[in-house]
Amino acid sequence: MTEHDWLTQRFAEHRDRLMALAYRMLGSRGDAEDAMQESWLRVSRADGGPVENPAGWLTTVVARVCLNMLESRRARREEPAGALPPEPAELHAGLRPASQAGPEDEALLADSVGAALMVVLDTLTPAERLAFVLHDVFAVSFGEVGAIIDRSPAAARQLASRARRRVQGAAAASDAARSRKREMVAAFLAASRGGDFGALLALLDPGAVLVVDPAAVRMGGASGQWALTAEVRGADAVAATFAGRAEAARLALVDGVPAAVWAPGGRPKVVFTFTISDGKITGIALDGDPDRLRDLDIVFLSASGKGR
Repeated sequence: MTEHDWLTQRFAEHRDRLMALAYRMLGSRGDAEDAMQESWLRVSRADGGPVENPAGWLTTVVARVCLNMLESRRARREEPAGALPPEPAELHAGLRPASQAGPEDEALLADSVGAALMVVLDTLTPAERLAFVLHDVFAVSFGEVGAIIDRSPAAARQLASRARRRVQGAAAASDAARSRKREMVAAFLAASRGGDFGALLALLDPGAVLVVDPAAVRMGGASGQWALTAEVRGADAVAATFAGRAEAARLALVDGVPAAVWAPGGRPKVVFTFTISDGKITGIALDGDPDRLRDLDIVFLSASGKGR
């Protein structure tokens, strides 16, 4: 086997994990794909034969590419005159860890935040984001993280600790809003199944809008149960569209956000996303595009809101 063939096999073997890392780091599937392509170019040009720990080596390559992309993005957005601001001196001091939680607990925290995590990650410095994602989500040691960003393990630990505190704060702040949205989506589904027009109206804003993509329109017609149009405006019209229907729609988390999924036979066919403002549903969007649905993380919930 040639060296190039060996590298190709190792990259393919670890591609899913590396792609997940790039996505967590960059928050965009397109940017993650770009990072993977650049990483492969670097890997394919590498010299020196097989390495002892290909998973660790590839993780380092992808992480450094992502770090460069984040730094470039931050410079374009925040530093029109040039370099990034200097990092606080405290990062180079021997500060104690802010959290004594083990890596498993931290990984659970990171994964539980879902969509809120991606929002908070965009507020972190590139080094903070890399340290948090690599250690708390992918269980990379602080020694390895420090080597990637040219810091000591103690400094890498402090970066991750700072990021973790911000993630925890965002999770706490968004939990109440997510819980309320979950309750409203569950109430909407119950009213829809029961044909309770009044209850649907009570949940909808007077100017509520339903938007249905072409795939969902076709699917509703093919089912013989639901005639859907591309757009419906006004609470009365939206309520009439849903009253007595949505029997197969289930409460779910879609990319960590409360939503509903029409899943006849348990297979997701249409995702219902809800926009809520001032305690009322102002918008509902139905997406039935199979390609987009495949990219979504869907977790069905019981009536109590727990995953199953």
